[in-house]
Amino acid sequence: MRNPHNEPLNPGITDTTDGPGPSRAGRSAEPERKCILTGRHDARSVLIRLAVAPDGTVLPDVLARAPGRGAWIGVTRAELDTAIAKGRLKGALARAFKGAALVIPADLADRIEQALRRALADRLGIELRAGMMVLGTEKIAAAARAGVIHFLGHASDAGSDGAGKLAQAWRVGTGAEGSGMVGTILPLDRAALSVALGRDNVVHLALADPAAAQRVAGLVERLTHFIGCDPAGTALMAASADTGHDSFTKGE
Repeated sequence: MRNPHNEPLNPGITDTTDGPGPSRAGRSAEPERKCILTGRHDARSVLIRLAVAPDGTVLPDVLARAPGRGAWIGVTRAELDTAIAKGRLKGALARAFKGAALVIPADLADRIEQALRRALADRLGIELRAGMMVLGTEKIAAAARAGVIHFLGHASDAGSDGAGKLAQAWRVGTGAEGSGMVGTILPLDRAALSVALGRDNVVHLALADPAAAQRVAGLVERLTHFIGCDPAGTALMAASADTGHDSFTKGE
């Protein structure tokens, strides 16, 4: 990958690139980057990195692992499509990479979305293999009632009845009855979850480790933002230091 003339990494900050995870409350300590399309600064964990292959092709680097520096974007897919169509992305990249000969693939938005989906699926598989995940409705319900669940996720095509019962067990276990927290509607259906986890018919999942919960929640947030979903509609997790419980915004 080529090294564009963009903002360097802040000195003294470790480059953690195994996927975003911090909640909004914990992002102040993260290195920030500027979106080349909007000029807004935000934490690396909520932006998408673009890098350039040796042949000049602009490619998504969603885990920020390609060598050298990159250009960052924080827009939705619809906004990116508009920027490509109007030539704004080409101009912004030309400035970031100082006039290098670049090729912007016509399917760049598709590539970014697929890379984000793959990153989320891979992360779920990693958390399962690390023993951080609980699967199976009965096991999830028992763990939820025991108060050890930090993230509750449902496939995008999950039935409301099953999701509702697990959410109720979760609220009871965390002492959050009446809070309306329901877990996260994942941007993956049960078929995609089953493939990612190597199990049959995965509809619900839970994470019993707070760090794992934040890693997954961060990836979910970045994907849902890019595809244009309202983060409030997916009930993203935000740690609550005041109550000692994990508070979630209410979702459908």
